[in-house]
Amino acid sequence: MWDEFGQGSGLSRTKLAAIRDIGEGLGRWELWSTTAWYDIRQRYRRSVLGPFWLTLSMGILVGTMGILYAHLFGQSVAAYVPYLALGLIAWTFIATFITEGSNVFIVYCGLISQAKAPLSTHVFRVVWRNLIIFAHNIWIYVAVAIIFGIWPGATGLLVIPGLVLVSLNGVWAGLLLGMLCVRFRDIPQIIANVVQLLFFLTPILWKPDQLTEGRAFVEANPFHHFVSLIREPLLGEAPSLESWLIVLAITALGCTLAGAAFVRFRGRIAYWI
Repeated sequence: MWDEFGQGSGLSRTKLAAIRDIGEGLGRWELWSTTAWYDIRQRYRRSVLGPFWLTLSMGILVGTMGILYAHLFGQSVAAYVPYLALGLIAWTFIATFITEGSNVFIVYCGLISQAKAPLSTHVFRVVWRNLIIFAHNIWIYVAVAIIFGIWPGATGLLVIPGLVLVSLNGVWAGLLLGMLCVRFRDIPQIIANVVQLLFFLTPILWKPDQLTEGRAFVEANPFHHFVSLIREPLLGEAPSLESWLIVLAITALGCTLAGAAFVRFRGRIAYWI
């Protein structure tokens, strides 16, 4: 079937191999979904709470920082704590895609060398693992919503396409950054430092309306729009059209770049590791 498809469309062998890799990777969902859950269980093996330590630590952070920063910024605790909780949950979800995605082929170099499996499987594993962690952390929002009487209504359903878009960006980021970082081993450290800096430049701890100047700087920050697709629906507010358009544009551009790079350099990853 692939040969006929290749002859009919004129696609090169490398393009077919890349397409087959992603297709087979998606088809092996039982493998990457199981190994993703295994990764989390191994991290908290012999622990009483297990993966819920993630939730507990995030909950303590939200509780302490929420009350402190609400007073520092002169904000209402009832308004600021839910904003902070969702900001930290969304940021952790997005930032981990970048940091773990950049190391995906380095971390799993042993499996890549020894086991014959689609390379995309490892990227899907990272994405699914972080979706599981997000599912644990979102219970913090549920607790906060109950305490402060937040009900997003039907608007909250907009978080579903937001999560889909963020996850899709996690896939192309894992492919593109993973290839780049396995080739140049200094880049993961650079990415980790840049992500840490962007945390303070993105409205997570602070709100955009607190700025008297430089609002355009916030709107130019793509991470602000990614966070907004997750945070605002759960606060009962629809994300702006600008946020949707910017995230869709980044998704299209990222998938195009990652696809082109994966076609060209996929065969070299095994040698680079």
